[in-house]
Amino acid sequence: MQKTIVQTYSLGGELYLKMLSQGCARLGKNRQAVNDLNVFPIPDGDTGDNMCLTLEAGYAQASPLHGASLGEIAGAVSSGMLMGARGNSGVILSRIFAGLAKGLSGLKDTDTSGFAAAMEAAVKEAYGAVSNPVEGTILTVVREGTSSAVPHGRESMEEYISALTHGMEDSLEKTPEKLQVLKEAGVVDSGGAGLLQIFYGFQDALLGIENGESARPRTDSNKVDLSAFDENTELEFGYCTEFLLRLQASKVNLDTFDEKEIEDYILASGDSVVFFREGTIIKVHVHTKTPGDILSHCQRWGEFLTVKIENMTLQHHNSSFAEKPAPKKRKKFGVVTVASGSGLCEAFRTIGADYVVEGGQTMNPAVADFISAFDTVPADNIFVFPNNSNIVMTARQAAEVYTDARIIVVPTKDPGQGYVAIASLDTTAGDAEEIAGAAEEIAAGVECGLVSPANRDTVKDGVEVHKGGFIGYRGGEVLCSSDDRSSAAVRLADTLDAGSHDVVLIFGGSDSTEEEAAGICSQLGASYPSTEFIYNYGGQAVYDYMLILC
Repeated sequence: MQKTIVQTYSLGGELYLKMLSQGCARLGKNRQAVNDLNVFPIPDGDTGDNMCLTLEAGYAQASPLHGASLGEIAGAVSSGMLMGARGNSGVILSRIFAGLAKGLSGLKDTDTSGFAAAMEAAVKEAYGAVSNPVEGTILTVVREGTSSAVPHGRESMEEYISALTHGMEDSLEKTPEKLQVLKEAGVVDSGGAGLLQIFYGFQDALLGIENGESARPRTDSNKVDLSAFDENTELEFGYCTEFLLRLQASKVNLDTFDEKEIEDYILASGDSVVFFREGTIIKVHVHTKTPGDILSHCQRWGEFLTVKIENMTLQHHNSSFAEKPAPKKRKKFGVVTVASGSGLCEAFRTIGADYVVEGGQTMNPAVADFISAFDTVPADNIFVFPNNSNIVMTARQAAEVYTDARIIVVPTKDPGQGYVAIASLDTTAGDAEEIAGAAEEIAAGVECGLVSPANRDTVKDGVEVHKGGFIGYRGGEVLCSSDDRSSAAVRLADTLDAGSHDVVLIFGGSDSTEEEAAGICSQLGASYPSTEFIYNYGGQAVYDYMLILC
């Protein structure tokens, strides 16, 4: 007996949740394959991880809202992805789903044409988020896939998503023709590949195919030390309080209720407030010392779907990258930067960083991590140094949503740029834009060379690279290669003309040794007696050695 194929013509909130669940699962299962599409011959492939974590943050916010409308679900997904976005691919993905949310706003459900229109809004939102859109990327894949799947008549959702994925497949296959770096590496765009996996998951949900749970990428988390808050500890920072409140018809008139009554109370009861309403659901984030009072007050109008309360004093003491206590007195200027490795983080704190967000290559922080950092720095103007080209967009997205201080992102592309720019930061001018402009100019002139292991055989920038060896590079340009990291570091210094600089700072990575580093400094010192070579243990991952030429 032939199985009857059910066609879906109406998309509601519950089905959209299932589609998201399967999108998470499908991407999770294939995240490593997406990671492996990195175009640079070092272990920097984290696109799959970043997209996975971003999408899962959206699903986690929406999943408790069973029974909600399509517009409410889409809004919650967008909100969660906004805070969970990490890496360029994650930020762009969050904007795609923000566009979908705009297209579906206010709808209880929609038909295929309505969802197709929302996809067009998603394309517009994604392109609008990138100052200089590059074709041959996830942007191209979502745009060309959407334009190829315009419904003509009364197609089912199954037919539309099938056409959409076919369009994305064709576009993804052609990305190397649009982007030379992909053609040279012999791969397709990783962000586009990740997006396609999500929509494969959408298709699976419509067809009743279960992919199980998402294969979550490993994330490093610190075990909370409860002894950090004992019976004599003062509650210094209050509680980070978040909840979803469902307004109840038995308590309020849903058609006429003005949520400003709740918002005003929240604003008067704490700070760092995020407040918005989607249909009958109210989302609240607030820092307060009296979360119980807020919960009791809000329960007058509805019931809670989710509640999370965390002791921020305990969080502060347990943070491995916030060891420097934030001064209580508010100041005019503050500095937040990104780094990994105990030695490198401490070096950034020593030169003036108020807060070091743990992250970097393969460890991209989320928007929420930046928000937490901003909350910890008591300043009217906060300069942010991302120190990685894949983190700049995340920092800028965090800056857009933060309201308790003015956030100015200085788009440093590597730790060397950030280190010199922070060390040289002069705030005497008093004007934040002028200070940031000067810092950006200083950063642009910094030479920073990096040594990393090569994870595949290739020829890049005319340099032959062998898997298991080491490469020296600056930005995205490979300058030299060697069978061992010491030789790679010396050759890199030679290529960067270390002798023309007064000082070269060398930060050793987690796998380097003092004996090895001493040998490198000795060899370079003999070759360039007029240059001072200063070694510090950085402990950073990925980069075995980092050379900052001053």
